[in-house]
Amino acid sequence: MNFSFTRNNLVMAGVIIITLGFIIAGVFDVLDYLIVKFLLFSGFAVLFVVAVLVIIDEKKRKNRLGENSQDDLD
Repeated sequence: MNFSFTRNNLVMAGVIIITLGFIIAGVFDVLDYLIVKFLLFSGFAVLFVVAVLVIIDEKKRKNRLGENSQDDLD
């Protein structure tokens, strides 16, 4: 399965995971438990860190020269 980590995919995955987490926790009345809150918010924090790392990596890739770059010194 070819899945690329782009900004759009990360945002969609984050929204889906967090939304489903809160819905499921709310339906089963476990949202008041400390461990559930910890899991949901730590999952959000991990997703945020991954998103920042992907954005930094994309910026580095944009700054690279192309594969067929030429010198103007000739």
